[in-house]
Amino acid sequence: MGVRHEARMRLEQRTAGDGNASAAVRDREGWPSRRAAASRMTRFSALFAAAVAVACLSAWPYVKAHLQSIAVMREISGQPAPWIARGLTAPVTVEDLSYPIETPTGLQQVRARLYLPPKQPNAPAMVIFHGVHHLGIEEPRLKAFATAMAGCGLRVLTPELPGIKDYRVSVDSARTIGESVKWFAAQTGGPVGVMGLSFSGGLALVAAEDPQYGPNFKFVFVVGSQDSMERVSRYYMTGRDVRPDGTVEVMKPHEYGPLVIEYEYLEDFVPAVDLEPIRAVLRAHLYEDKPGEDQALHALNPAQMREALALMDTSLPSTRAGIVAAIERNAYKFAALSPEVHLRTLTTPVYLLHGGADNLIPSAETLWMASEMPRQDLKAVLVSPALTHVDVDGQQPGTMDRWRLIHFFALVLRAAESK
Repeated sequence: MGVRHEARMRLEQRTAGDGNASAAVRDREGWPSRRAAASRMTRFSALFAAAVAVACLSAWPYVKAHLQSIAVMREISGQPAPWIARGLTAPVTVEDLSYPIETPTGLQQVRARLYLPPKQPNAPAMVIFHGVHHLGIEEPRLKAFATAMAGCGLRVLTPELPGIKDYRVSVDSARTIGESVKWFAAQTGGPVGVMGLSFSGGLALVAAEDPQYGPNFKFVFVVGSQDSMERVSRYYMTGRDVRPDGTVEVMKPHEYGPLVIEYEYLEDFVPAVDLEPIRAVLRAHLYEDKPGEDQALHALNPAQMREALALMDTSLPSTRAGIVAAIERNAYKFAALSPEVHLRTLTTPVYLLHGGADNLIPSAETLWMASEMPRQDLKAVLVSPALTHVDVDGQQPGTMDRWRLIHFFALVLRAAESK
């Protein structure tokens, strides 16, 4: 037993020695060892950290745009930006100015306001056109939105459209839009992003399709706009707007819709001698100027008073019949104010946003625009229950509705910031 035990011990020592020798050989020949494995792990960790850093840098513009979008949405709602987004916006400077544009009757001065981000003289540029509102560029929601967008690092121009300000939708406004975009593009050195609210959005699409203006448009962001003026006008009488899929959007129209038609085509409703006195009444009524409305009414004679009161009551069968007749007589004028005949040949990127509760221009109009555009030019489309017409005061939105709206604005911000 002793001899066998000693022999076994010598064999184990010899085997261990061979193993140590083999390990030494593996080290010399470059086989894996603990030191080599540790070195490789260090290199892998460094590469992984670098990859994470690159991914974070790549994702930052996306994250930043969404945080800025949240800040913009909060600001136009009259709420402070959340703390996480406060460092991504900055105070802006505001300048009033005017510039000349070409019109069929000669040069015309356009009043405008310029919102500038701090210390960014070459910031990307954007033009925002107000909707149908008598305050024009003084409208508080427009000022808040322009300020918020400039705070995100954009040079923002808000031109005044005299026709749209006076509740008139005309080809003159489409021309002013095109000329204003052309002027600002020349000032800033390249195409500019364009945002149009309400009927101005549809007119911006009409201008963008015009070869003399199109090259100056980087993109068009349309909010609550018309595709067909005739279809919208008929909606005011029926409360129904057919969608592209054949279904029907049913909603009680805003009272302003029929009044705008009366105001625009007043000569179809009253004798020429009564035009100006009654126009003054309707203007004050649309402007929500109650003292001015009362004063204008008291200046009328009895016959004019009856005419004015009948026009303001758009539920009267006689008044409704007159509006329908005016739509029929002026339908041929609507094509020049409707994107529908221009969209198939449009080559400008477009973003379409509409409020699901919009009863001035129904959201079916945006669905029509989306169906008529070349797919490569339609960058995003959203009908949101969080909006009414151009206001962030729709129905109580769910979490996904809020996210979709934030994401939509983030896409527009990234498009505006791109060179």
